Amino acid sequence: MTTSALVLTLFLAWTLLLLTVMEALRGYLVVTGHVRSNEFKPDNSNLSPFMQRLARAHANCVESLPVFGGLLLVAIVLGRAEVTDTLAPWLLGARIVQSGIHLASTSIIAVNARFTAFAVQMGIGLYWTWLLLGL
Repeated sequence: MTTSALVLTLFLAWTLLLLTVMEALRGYLVVTGHVRSNEFKPDNSNLSPFMQRLARAHANCVESLPVFGGLLLVAIVLGRAEVTDTLAPWLLGARIVQSGIHLASTSIIAVNARFTAFAVQMGIGLYWTWLLLGL
């Protein structure tokens, strides 16, 4: 398995982990009678601030997966994983850092740090696009 394939799999696993945590917490809220099962809103806006941040952290992964995961997949399918292998772990690390900060805080410093982690991902994605297109 190439590094790119491993990172793509781990990116999917991270997204699934966030979803699993969110649904486990929602299940707990239903079982304990805090919320009825038909009261959940997609953004968890009727739940705690942490649950709202968890929903956004998961949504951020889902929103960026087609872009960054797509670039990884193109490189893998074209047999050009050498283009993405080197920076793929950095992309995943920046994604996990972004999610972790999102879960921890919405302070100005945290939001700026979260954007920095996202900017790293965008830079990597633009660089890969450039190389894959042979520009």
